[in-house]
Amino acid sequence: MGAGARRTLAPPAPRVNARILLFAKAPVAGRVKTRLIPTLGADGAARLARRMLSRTLSAARASGIAVELCGDPDPACWGPLSFGISLSVQGDGDLGQRLAHAASRTIERGQAALLIGADCPGLDAAHLRAAAAALEAVDAVIHPAEDGGYVLLGLRRFHSSLFEDIAWSSDQVARQTIARVEALGWSLEVRDTLRDIDEPDDLGALPPELRPVTAIAGADTAR
Repeated sequence: MGAGARRTLAPPAPRVNARILLFAKAPVAGRVKTRLIPTLGADGAARLARRMLSRTLSAARASGIAVELCGDPDPACWGPLSFGISLSVQGDGDLGQRLAHAASRTIERGQAALLIGADCPGLDAAHLRAAAAALEAVDAVIHPAEDGGYVLLGLRRFHSSLFEDIAWSSDQVARQTIARVEALGWSLEVRDTLRDIDEPDDLGALPPELRPVTAIAGADTAR
């Protein structure tokens, strides 16, 4: 390296012992991003889901935090997407029950849990490191989503009420979850609101590198 060259070093991994729990469906046409199928077609929606999952996995790996892919169905059949990370099955029950199961077993092992999905291209390694670092000082951290859900929920303590009787897939999820944390008397850090990609109106918020996928899909649908 030349004398005038500079090296850009990634921020160090947080001191807290944390694990990213990435919840995702296998990117199979007709099973994922169903609300985008009228715009992108089933194949186009699946291609976008696969690219978004790959992007989220890359961000998770780059964070320096342990990563576990909680798949539906069994992620062992997902091929190269799952290389180099821990794999688990989401299991039975509604979304709340599946999230609770993953969070509780992680926290019981002495790790903080960072629950995320693969729907937010804006969630990067810096967000993940900052959320884990926040858990050095607080009990819970949340990145709300613009649609009222949440992009990330980080916990260093577990309580089942955070996942019970939540209006999943509604605009009340983040608000209800924050209220449950406050009712427990836990300390909480609310971080930036980010955007999920769930509806056709969200496609304009995709980063440039993902837009060719939607352009190809839109052309295929129009035929």
